[in-house]
Parts: sequence; C-alpha cells; structure tokens
Amino acid sequence: MAERLYLRIHPLGNSGATGARHRLRLRLHPDWMTRDLLLVIAARTCMSAARALAGIIVPIYLALIGFSGIELGALFSAVALTSALLSTCVGLLADRIGRKPFLILLPLCAAVAALVFASSHVVALLFIFAALGSFGRGAGAGAGAVGPYQPAEQALLADAVPARHRNALFGRVAFASSLGALIGGPLAALPTLLPRYGLHGLNAYRPTFLLMAALAAAAALLVIPIVETRMPPAPAPPVAPRPASNGAAPPRRHLPRLNLSRQTWPTLLRLWTTNSVNGLAVGFFGPFITYWFYRRYGASPAAIGLLYTAINLAAMVSNLGAARIAARLGLVRAIVWSRALQALLMIPMVLAPTFWLAGAFYLLRMLAQRVGMPLRQSYVMGVVPPDERGRIAALSNLPAQATSAASPTLAGYLFDHVSLALPFEIGATLQGVNTLLFALFFRRLRPPEEHEEHEEPPVPAAPESPAEADPVP
Repeated sequence: MAERLYLRIHPLGNSGATGARHRLRLRLHPDWMTRDLLLVIAARTCMSAARALAGIIVPIYLALIGFSGIELGALFSAVALTSALLSTCVGLLADRIGRKPFLILLPLCAAVAALVFASSHVVALLFIFAALGSFGRGAGAGAGAVGPYQPAEQALLADAVPARHRNALFGRVAFASSLGALIGGPLAALPTLLPRYGLHGLNAYRPTFLLMAALAAAAALLVIPIVETRMPPAPAPPVAPRPASNGAAPPRRHLPRLNLSRQTWPTLLRLWTTNSVNGLAVGFFGPFITYWFYRRYGASPAAIGLLYTAINLAAMVSNLGAARIAARLGLVRAIVWSRALQALLMIPMVLAPTFWLAGAFYLLRMLAQRVGMPLRQSYVMGVVPPDERGRIAALSNLPAQATSAASPTLAGYLFDHVSLALPFEIGATLQGVNTLLFALFFRRLRPPEEHEEHEEPPVPAAPESPAEADPVP
C-alpha cells in the first residue's frame, strides 16, 4: 500500500535513484513490520549473540576443566531433557497465559546460568545451570537459533502478520539469529586476547561469561515494552443435539488434556515421527561441533569464532532468500531439498584433512540449514489453527528433544573410544532418513498461502486412533 501511494504521488520515482531507495526501504522495512516485531527481532539478535558465544566457549571451557567426551555427552543429554521439559511447558502455557512472559523469563535464566559459569567450577552447579540456560542445546555456527522459548516466540510472530507475510517474517527472524551469531562469534576470541592484560588460563574465560549474561539480560529487557496481540480462537462447528433415545454424548471438538482439534492430530503425529528421527541425528553431532573442531584440528576459540563469523555472514543472505526459494519450489519441497543437502554435506566435512577445508563444507551445510529452518517453522505455524500454534510449536519438537537427549552420551563414548568421525556419519545417515520421511508425509499438505483463492486447504482426516493414522496425508 505504501509503495502504491508513493508511485501515485511520484509517478517517475520508480525509475530513478529515489524510487530505488524507496523500494529498498520497503524491502528492509515493509509496511507490515511493527515496532513490537522490531523489538522481538532485536531481542532474538541479542539472545542469538549470547547463545553463539556459549556454543563456542562452553564446550572448550568444560574440556579445559577436565570434562571427557562421555561427561560432555552426559551434560548435553541433561540439557536436552531439561530443554524438552521447558519447551513443552512453554508451549502448553503460552496459548493460555500469553507468549510474552516466556520471552522474558527464559533469557533471564540463561543470564543467571552464565553468571554461575563465571563464578563456579562445581560440577553439580554446572550441570544444573547449563540445563537451565540451555548451554549445549545446539552448538556450532547455528547455536544462535535455538532455545526453549521458541514455541512462544513462533506463536507470537505467526499471530502478528497475515499468512502471506509469514515466510518473510520468519526469514527476517532467522536473519536476526545469523546477525546475533555474527556478533557472538568474534567475541569468542576474548579468552585468547585477555592474557596480554593479565588474565590467564580459566580466568580469561570469566569476562566472556559475564558478557554472555549481559547479552541474555538485554534480550529479556527488549521484550518488556511489547504489547502482545492474540488471534481469536477458531469458532466451534455446530454440534448436533444430543439424541434422547440412547443418551449418547455429543461428539467433542477437542481431544482431552492437550485440547487440540481433531484435524490437527494427523499433522502432529507425522511431525512427531520426522522430528524424532531428526532429533536422534542432531544429538550425535549438534552439541559437539565446537568440541570436534577443538579435538580434531586443535582449533582455538579465536579460529572457531572466525569460522563461525564467516559462516553466519554468508548465511544471512540465505535467511533473507528463504521466502523466495519457497515461492519458487513450494514450501515442502524447499524444506526437503534443504535437509537432503545438510545430510550429504556432513560426509565430506568430517573427512576433510584440514580445519579450513572442513570449515568450507560446514559453511555450505549451514547455508542449506539456514534456508530450511525458518521455512520449517513457518510451515508448521501455517498448517495448524492459530489458537493452537504455541502448543504445536512445543509438542511437535518434543520427540526431537527427547531423542536428541538419548544420543549425546553414546556420541561421547564414540568420540573417546572409537572415532571422531563416526558420530557425524551416523547423524548424517539419520538425517537422510528424516528427509525421506518428511517428503513422504507432507508432500500433499500445502500451507494456506499456496492455495488458490477458490480452493479450500486440504484437511487431513482424523484417524480413529494414533495407531490407525495413515502416514501419507
């Protein structure tokens, strides 16, 4: 609308420099972008910077204080289980009490966890606060993109814009994650730089944890001014009157406890299946990326931070291009291609003889990952009713978080006693299986924006029981 009004007033503006600048401004700040959305995106940038910094510093710091691969795996398993519990609670409660409180509370938990890491080496405390702060829940160049607050954040964002702008908004949020990781990556060089100022050994890591706490606290403070808007619940369909002859109860619209509509259950069951396999795959390598670079090539925090900075700088382009790729290929096909590339590129990465060659393959893999991640989140939010988005965002990821808690301990054992490459190869194989399952289950279930105006979105038939669900929509 803003662009049409401008062209009406300045009919030649679209052909000159002024028109080009105006179109660029509309592309960077479209008319649907509100102040509250900008605050949420700014908060995600700060939180992603903190998580990216944690993704580099925490594994190396724990290895320096004596953690073995198995102990790291046990810690990452504890983190994954706690994150699964937190995400589930957030998703179930966000639709009831609002999404904003969780975007404040959970970053504050991460800030407190960073303060504990800065002041204590007690193993029990490190386990507890690593779990509360989700340290190790995701690592590598993609560490800035995860957190148990995401079910609330995704639901809040999906409610804030029309469906036709949802892919673009989620792409911008992913861009903010890349920007935050771009900020956090170079900060990982602090432990390398601080010895010249008199801070040596483990003491050089403490200012880095304090900075991590400040970034997480800033993320919480930025969310405080926003005003949450809630989508009205979908109207209940008419219910036939209760028959007087047999006294049977009228059919319920919602299944008990989880309070989800029957039409949502087939989609959720398919998401549980695909995400379970993906979670098992990610658990083998996701938390160990930084640790693997450190063990395999002897890379320093500064070198790893530089690599992650380059990756996130390149990935910012793919974040903003995700919506165009989805428009060209279709949302499901774009997600499938992204996941297939992630699985294939893992193999040459772990076989590379040098750190920077492995980093180049990792960069290509992360470009594919940064396209698929916002599209997958947008897809799930698009194919479920608006008043169930928070619950689905949490419940759909619950099996992934549970299975990702099962594999890190085994991966740690394999790192210590078998091979540094084997856990990655197992993870790549499982991600390939996940790609095939996602294509099989969702190729016919398109999001609303891909339907013509005269078409009705297909609604999967509700199975009589979960066991009888047809695996193909």
